[in-house]
Amino acid sequence: MFSAMLFAISIVALAQFALYYWRAVVAGVAAQPISQDVLAAVQVHESELCGGDFQKLASLLTLAPELKSSPVGLGLVPAYFHIVGKLSDLFGKVSPALASWSEHERVLCARYAAVQVGRRLESNLAQAASMRCC
Repeated sequence: MFSAMLFAISIVALAQFALYYWRAVVAGVAAQPISQDVLAAVQVHESELCGGDFQKLASLLTLAPELKSSPVGLGLVPAYFHIVGKLSDLFGKVSPALASWSEHERVLCARYAAVQVGRRLESNLAQAASMRCC
């Protein structure tokens, strides 16, 4: 009995650590500067970026082909964006703090997508340049 309870607590702690680590990685990527080309493509200024821009940025990422063999996409960020949006829809009217937190998280997801689009465009431009020089 004790070993089963200890195992369950260990699994919960490991899942919590994994979630915090994943969130820190997403926040670290989102903190990087966003390319002006990406902002121009979405027609928004960096200071005006909101959670509603995530869908535009995600679709822009799917339109840009990946020329390298190891594709970098959005991973679990769209699922996280969707879950946070549902939480805001369900409990946002009851708790303004939750609504504010969810919008902050949605902006974080949008910034992450914008940085990923910029990385993909830079990678594609570098690949095209290397093909031209040879």
